[in-house]
Amino acid sequence: MPATSCGRPQPKRILIVGGGPCGLVALRNLTERGQFDKVRLVERRNDVGGVWHLEDPDGGQNPSWPSPAYPGMVGNVLPDFLYFSEHPFPKPDRPHQPFPTLSETQEYLKRFAKPYLDDGSIRLNTEVITVDELPNWSGWKVVMKDWNSGGVEVEEVWDAVVIAVGWFDNPVWPPMSGLQNLQKQGLAIHGKSWNGPSGFGGKRVLVVGNANSANDIASQLVSVAQIPVFRSVRRSPFPGFVSLPDERIHNVTAVRECSAVVSSDGRKQVKVVLEDGNQIEGLDLVIFATGYKPYPSFVSVLDDSNLQPLVSQSVEPQRIPRVHRHILYAPNPTLAFVGAVMAFTPFTIADVSSTWLSLAWSGQILYPETTDGRLEFERQRLVKLGETAKFFLENEGTERVPDDAKNVCVNGQLTCFISYNVLSIEEEPYAQGLRDDITTVQPELGIVLPEWTKERFEQRNGMYQLKLEALRAARDKSITDEA
Repeated sequence: MPATSCGRPQPKRILIVGGGPCGLVALRNLTERGQFDKVRLVERRNDVGGVWHLEDPDGGQNPSWPSPAYPGMVGNVLPDFLYFSEHPFPKPDRPHQPFPTLSETQEYLKRFAKPYLDDGSIRLNTEVITVDELPNWSGWKVVMKDWNSGGVEVEEVWDAVVIAVGWFDNPVWPPMSGLQNLQKQGLAIHGKSWNGPSGFGGKRVLVVGNANSANDIASQLVSVAQIPVFRSVRRSPFPGFVSLPDERIHNVTAVRECSAVVSSDGRKQVKVVLEDGNQIEGLDLVIFATGYKPYPSFVSVLDDSNLQPLVSQSVEPQRIPRVHRHILYAPNPTLAFVGAVMAFTPFTIADVSSTWLSLAWSGQILYPETTDGRLEFERQRLVKLGETAKFFLENEGTERVPDDAKNVCVNGQLTCFISYNVLSIEEEPYAQGLRDDITTVQPELGIVLPEWTKERFEQRNGMYQLKLEALRAARDKSITDEA
């Protein structure tokens, strides 16, 4: 594998792990915008699409990895922000509902992937077990199970690896007294397991969370579950997590503790104690729609010649550590990540970051040549994150906090948007910085890549009002149909 004298490797054989949106656009950009001998992608499931691929269990011998998506899911991102450069997303031809559905998004991804499926660049039913760093930047040993051949293990060595998975395998559970016992007894599930309201008829349910998934789950439950459906809310919602008021959904404060009890008729039920001291008894199930975290546990890196897991539960704040620009692993930049941070517009962020990667690995974009130089990005982000958290913690409830940021810190607890793994208000400057690097060395790509301008920011923020209007239109149509 050639490398420049200043310590910027230029790999020639690259493996991408994951066939969701991030992996697919990385495959296209590395194949068509870089200078490499071989680029391949492996996906453990039976089709591409990642979270957007909602497969039916086939009852076969192969393992399955269910998507956290659910039937009837409608996205929260408009087509103008849900596309890859040079591949526009067809705008839905229906009034009052401009947001693509689950199936429409999956079809878009399948069309995008078709040339690479046809030419063999994508291997389906191929599960990556381990990715281990080899000494002296000599590559990465990748062990996989080929489920097309009954799960036989294969071992390959690649110059570089792109990790385009890691979020949705790792649901986040809040620290809560009694929760582990509920999980063991099947009285608490994560929103990742949600597959629609079927089977919840007459159940008394509490949903924990008030982001998009929690809102969708609660609104679907009210048609079948016992009324009210309870929704536990720590703070007022982020404006982008829109939902309609519904008298059948009863908002309560955060849960302090929970316990399993046996009802008078011998049924297992749940009792929760809320932060305000109130209690809810007789619950049949608690659904935790409390998000995910990036945690690629299958990757190991060298530390003093010994392999160690790349990620650890002890790392604070929780993140994939030592990553430059959220893309390159600083100690060995032949390991890269696409989609390691959460964004409002993940398709376009994955597109620009993997384009940047293809040019960096091709030797066109220059980045810091030393490990310490590449680590400076992480150091600066940690400092800024700490300063931001300190400001909101010290100024909660004061006039120094803008009205539109009052919910960032409530009762001394910070929103998840003050997180290393979430771009939040840094999304536009981060993406524009990558774009500037790209167009400096390849100006022609400025024609196809979006610009992250103030106008684009305002257009993106306007999506939330449109989503609210779409929800109202869907509700009104449902009422009319029932009449």
